[in-house]
Amino acid sequence: MPKMKSKRGAAKRFKVTGSGKVTRFHPFHSHILTKKTRKRKRNLKSVDLVSSAEEKKIKRLILA
Repeated sequence: MPKMKSKRGAAKRFKVTGSGKVTRFHPFHSHILTKKTRKRKRNLKSVDLVSSAEEKKIKRLILA
């Protein structure tokens, strides 16, 4: 039986931390940045945790 493949799109967007939580990047930080405030852009840079409701679904896509 062949290996299970992970969903590559999800694998590029999410990472699992050492404690098992899933991290994600904020959207809206790639272009049209001139109209966004400095504070907003700075906060969009940071990594955020995925909500517990979505965590199980995303782990299934990544760790398949």
